[in-house]
Amino acid sequence: MKRRLAILAAAVLLPVGAVALPSAPAVAAPGPGVPPAGAASAQMLGAMQRDLGLTADQARARIAREDDASRTDARLRKELGAAYGGAYLTAGATSLVVGVTSQAQAAKVTAAGATAKVVARSEAQLDAVKSTLDRGAAKAPAASVPGWYVDVATNTVVVLSRGDATAARAFAATAKSGAVRVVATDEAPVPLYDVRGGDAYYMGGRCSVGFSVTGGFVTAGHCGTTGTATQGYNQVAQGTFRGSSFPGNDYAWVQVNSNWTPQPWVNNYAGGNVTVAGSTEAAVGASICRSGSTTGWRCGTVQAKNSTVNYPQGTVTGLTRTNACAEPGDSGGSWLSGQQAQGVTSGGSGNCTSGGTTYFQPVNEILSVYGLTLTTSGGGEPPPPTGCSGYEFTRSGSLSSGASVYQPDGSYYYSSASGTHRACLDGPSGVDFDVYLQKWNGSAWVNVASGITPNPDETVTYSGTAGYYRYRVHAYSGSGSYTLGFSNP
Repeated sequence: MKRRLAILAAAVLLPVGAVALPSAPAVAAPGPGVPPAGAASAQMLGAMQRDLGLTADQARARIAREDDASRTDARLRKELGAAYGGAYLTAGATSLVVGVTSQAQAAKVTAAGATAKVVARSEAQLDAVKSTLDRGAAKAPAASVPGWYVDVATNTVVVLSRGDATAARAFAATAKSGAVRVVATDEAPVPLYDVRGGDAYYMGGRCSVGFSVTGGFVTAGHCGTTGTATQGYNQVAQGTFRGSSFPGNDYAWVQVNSNWTPQPWVNNYAGGNVTVAGSTEAAVGASICRSGSTTGWRCGTVQAKNSTVNYPQGTVTGLTRTNACAEPGDSGGSWLSGQQAQGVTSGGSGNCTSGGTTYFQPVNEILSVYGLTLTTSGGGEPPPPTGCSGYEFTRSGSLSSGASVYQPDGSYYYSSASGTHRACLDGPSGVDFDVYLQKWNGSAWVNVASGITPNPDETVTYSGTAGYYRYRVHAYSGSGSYTLGFSNP
């Protein structure tokens, strides 16, 4: 009890941006133009300057705008419900445009600081139209119909046409919807078999590690089938494909043997590594960078989600479309927005001399399908506990005794409505881990709720008003991995 009171007594307010907690660093107040902690690595900022033509200050400012826009988009998606018509960032990520199917809902968008655009179709309706096309994919010849995708900026579904548009128009007509339009393209996407995404691995050919997960790594499905053996970048026996799906999807995971330790890193091809902090999905229009063994780090922007690509080997749905370039040898590699994992390279069209279009398989779907846990900045620690379930968001990591970490992702979240905040902390046996819910009062972070029993597991429930919140996870004694589950109004 005495040590608990000591912790609470220490939570007095300091000058702006700090909270008096031993072993917790001063934290800057949320502010425009300031990227949240961990939002982007120096390597990504440098690659953005090269590929997007930005200065260092412009790259940092863009990351900050995109982080804020992604949070706003997630909040509005929930608030608007069936009226949500998709969202996208304008050129240069200068503003977030959110579609609504009702003028009456536009005020919510404006109040959130975004630009409202009244559209004819909700995002759900567009997805339904695209699903109709997906079901008839066999009717689309790959040579003349290289793919189709939901284009939220025009509130349509785009069918790509290469050469004579007759086949594309006939395929578009099968959707029986005015939402579909045919767009000419020079794309001829193929799976990029000769790849890496961090480090190379071999399985009769060469592909790349996408992201480390507990016990192995994820990669592209076209790189191998279940049971295929792999060798690492040094040609030493590495592991075995435990799951693979292609076409239809383009994902797989490899379980490694005891000689290999998954780490939360991606090769930056500049003599170092980029640390992976999480897997929060970036918005359409956000900047994104990929790592591959042929062309190294290359950046672009997210153009569309829920894209279908009609490869010669078969159709793959649910991909994300980008204008970052890639070449053979880059397939299966890592895609990052800041330090947030986005996906693994599937295929594309073009090259890094003239430019091109590249698609990736979103990483969160891979993790969900195979029940995998992304290896984040906790490094090579044992896998985090998984006792917290039924929460809207989860974060995992590891702590050494006396240390603290802030979630989500070293930053904060915004709750636009009053309601209940719930959290669950699950730590390993034999430790004493605590969790504090903190709210920004305009000048400092204040503890508003906590779970501080002498146990590894804690729960928090708090009824609060709208505002900025974050969780502080603290290792009072003992070290190890943890999982934090949380839901907000």
